[in-house]
Amino acid sequence: MKFLHPLLQIGITASLALSLPAFGADKEPPAAKKPERPQPPTRPFDAPGAPKFTRLDGKPGANPPVDVDGDFVVGPDYAGAPEFKVVEGVPQGKVQQFSMDSKDCKLFNPGIARDVFGSVDPANPKTLIVETRPVDYKRTVTVYIPEQYVPGTAAPFIVTHDGPGMGRPDMNLAHVLDNLIAQRRVPAMIAISISSGGGDAQGHERGREYDTMSGLYAEFIENEVLPLVEKTYAVKLTKDPEGRATMGTSSGGSAALIMAWYHPELYRRVITLSGTFVNQQWPFNPETPDGAWGFHNKLIPQSAPKPIRLWMAVGDRDLLNPNVMRDEMHDWVEANNRMAAVLKQKGYHYQYLYCLNAGHGIGNARAQILPQALEWVWKGYPLPKGQ
Repeated sequence: MKFLHPLLQIGITASLALSLPAFGADKEPPAAKKPERPQPPTRPFDAPGAPKFTRLDGKPGANPPVDVDGDFVVGPDYAGAPEFKVVEGVPQGKVQQFSMDSKDCKLFNPGIARDVFGSVDPANPKTLIVETRPVDYKRTVTVYIPEQYVPGTAAPFIVTHDGPGMGRPDMNLAHVLDNLIAQRRVPAMIAISISSGGGDAQGHERGREYDTMSGLYAEFIENEVLPLVEKTYAVKLTKDPEGRATMGTSSGGSAALIMAWYHPELYRRVITLSGTFVNQQWPFNPETPDGAWGFHNKLIPQSAPKPIRLWMAVGDRDLLNPNVMRDEMHDWVEANNRMAAVLKQKGYHYQYLYCLNAGHGIGNARAQILPQALEWVWKGYPLPKGQ
């Protein structure tokens, strides 16, 4: 992989104060360890109410075909896809980065953070009471430009959340795209991996950006991020929504669908892994009182189908009620199962993978299924002559 300049490095400085234990009456007892959160239970793929899955389990490396819709079980053993490896003779794209300061941001300035998780609102059990404080932050944007990009042409692209992630060994998107593009399985796309503003869930900047049920985050990317990408790297990004994809894990996955749902004129191809289709929106919005749980509870069933092509995956040990809320809207497996059901009912093009022996983020399955997900989600997009 060719780098135009070194990746940004984030320095973390820590100071350790060491002292001998004091003897006698002044000796303080050791601080009690915070109890570890129990592991989520394994949920069977054939539980009541689950989709009727086609089983591919027991065949390591087996993925569903890229030209079919539907529900599939994979695992519990996985084989890394060869597309993650650098292949001699395959053109390699360029990976570059720049930083965005919250002080220069129009929509999310300043950021927010919390010190305490919060407590359930006694007047409304669907939301939390959270105290926040303003914070400044910087976000890194990582950009992959394929070798096949023709300067001056409008390129298709994919936006990924929680970046930078191009160089992670478990999700080296750049190498995967190099190989898929060379094999003519996907278009020669630009990839834009955007960091969040930090933290997670209610009361943090990441939660405000990713879990809010509105078009705001898509508008931030459209008006503030994409113009910087085009200006910084002298590229042109397509305005055709069929040539725009978005992808994310956990709340990044729900953010991907939120972008397409509220702005289908901007995005129509979506990939989610362990999508947070649960009630995590904050602050409370009476128009969408169930947060992203409302996708399968109300929005999709009660709306005309939108031109969205959606690929999803969940782990059989995915999250279940990870916080103080017990609103029956915090089961990631149930949420994704319900999403598959309503997507099928409404006639959407979707593919759903139920990953055995996998937890939140399905890390052990990711290296097998990511190339297949990218190829599936780009099906139907015409490849230009010469690619």
